[in-house]
Amino acid sequence: MHSGPFTRLLGAMVVVSLVSLAAPLPGRVLGAQGGAQLHPGEYSPSDIAKGQDLYRAQCAGCHGPNGDLVGTVNLRRGTFRNAQSDEDLIRLVQTGIPASGMPAFQLRPEEITAIVAFIRSGLDVSSRAVKLGDPARGRKVFEGKGACANCHRVNGVGKRSAPDLSEIGIMRPPTSLQGSLLDPSGQMMPINRPVRAVTRDGKVITGRRLNEDTYTIQLLDDKEQLVSLDKTTLREYQILTTSPMPSYRDKLTADEVADVVAYLASLKGKG
Repeated sequence: MHSGPFTRLLGAMVVVSLVSLAAPLPGRVLGAQGGAQLHPGEYSPSDIAKGQDLYRAQCAGCHGPNGDLVGTVNLRRGTFRNAQSDEDLIRLVQTGIPASGMPAFQLRPEEITAIVAFIRSGLDVSSRAVKLGDPARGRKVFEGKGACANCHRVNGVGKRSAPDLSEIGIMRPPTSLQGSLLDPSGQMMPINRPVRAVTRDGKVITGRRLNEDTYTIQLLDDKEQLVSLDKTTLREYQILTTSPMPSYRDKLTADEVADVVAYLASLKGKG
């Protein structure tokens, strides 16, 4: 692949893993096996392995084996410029960018899918790779059907009862973001585990732990009030392992999950 054009082609994509659809959208290509993905929401290992071979033949000449030989683009780390979703990337590979000198690549749909899968894996055949949807659609689901802003805050908008997501795209890889949507308790980080405290007089306080040391704990309760507790005044104190966040496995479609994860992956702070 030619360096300058392909640099623009692979624009602002975050090398991430994101959601493959069990039932492909029109124009969405199937996996290298010609059928549905082996793991819902992910590219199959065979796609990633096939993509490695195609990358070496078609892309490594310009981008190098580590994907870092073209300008500021780094395919392994996910430094891109233009495309936002897998569909964007597939379309650009198919049509090229004539004005910039990038040709259209005459590859079969399953071959293009394999290249995208390998890129999404971070150029690592041992990694998982999930598909990236559309961030704009994902924001609409986040703010609407998903009702995520009822608990989470993004760039100053939303509630504080759950962790602030303004920079979640820097902090968590898309595979982890997808996991949090589908299995919140399984992906919950220790610092985000909810707590339950009972004072000596029987008052029950639940909330999100903000800080804790040997003698005290600070938390945000379910009314978004900051509470500081002296552990010596507590009759009971538990760190819970079940997330208050619901699973979206049966609440959102595979397309919607892919879009929400793409939106979350794009959140990297106001700067």
